[in-house]
Amino acid sequence: MAPQQPLHLTVNGVECQRTVQPRTHLVDFVRNELGLKGSHLGCEHGVCGACTVEVDGKIVRGCLTLAVQAQGCSVRTIEGLSADGDVADLQQAFIRNNALQCGFCTSGMVMAAKELLTTRPQATRTEVREWISGNYCRCTGYHAIVDAICETLAERAAKAAA
Repeated sequence: MAPQQPLHLTVNGVECQRTVQPRTHLVDFVRNELGLKGSHLGCEHGVCGACTVEVDGKIVRGCLTLAVQAQGCSVRTIEGLSADGDVADLQQAFIRNNALQCGFCTSGMVMAAKELLTTRPQATRTEVREWISGNYCRCTGYHAIVDAICETLAERAAKAAA
């Protein structure tokens, strides 16, 4: 077994120091070491998006990112995103539009949508569909999810214009 490596990072605003196996994936670290279960393990090949987390403000696949690659970085999981209130309006839109059913994909979908809301506030419905295309949902058929994201985009645009 490879020797443990020191790891120092900030997760949801809290500094963490641990030692980890070099091959520990970031999503396994936040789930197993920190008890943050919002990010899920789906395909473990970076295809489904259930493991999506933010590293230094950019979304990444937690199953493809090694924990040691986040050394010195700021990591936010869905728990941190929710606690900061950054997506409260999006979460409410998901509820209003019935954009979640089993909930397995929801955290990754919200993480991806948050990045879209931040970086592309003028996104069209087609662009929203393209943006979330890397996140699989087997329950909703995506229509309600796209509705919720578009609703949030429109609400934020209206607030900005007021």
